[in-house]
Amino acid sequence: MSTLPACPKCESTYTYEDGALLICPECGHEWSPRDSEAPVAEARVIRDAVGNVLLDGDTVTVVKDLKIKGSSLVVKVGTKVKNIRLTDGDHDIDCKIDGIGAMGLKSEFVKKV
Repeated sequence: MSTLPACPKCESTYTYEDGALLICPECGHEWSPRDSEAPVAEARVIRDAVGNVLLDGDTVTVVKDLKIKGSSLVVKVGTKVKNIRLTDGDHDIDCKIDGIGAMGLKSEFVKKV
């Protein structure tokens, strides 16, 4: 007896085959068996303000004055940031800026050197 995958919509184990499709009797969801195979994880591509692809370890410059929340400090236009690290989240660049310290930046405010 073959083991069919659980429903991707409701996780029900009572799926059955009907021709080329798999069907869930509990929620009525229909899908192809090829869809139930493990999806290939796509790498997230982070781009700078002009569209260049950023990688860990790149050097970037800031393209806009950035006020730092909770402080009177400002990161000025043209500030060079070396050895960036890409992360997931709202601020997708972790870096260390001379005179300010460690902080997160958004990729839309930097340009690759």
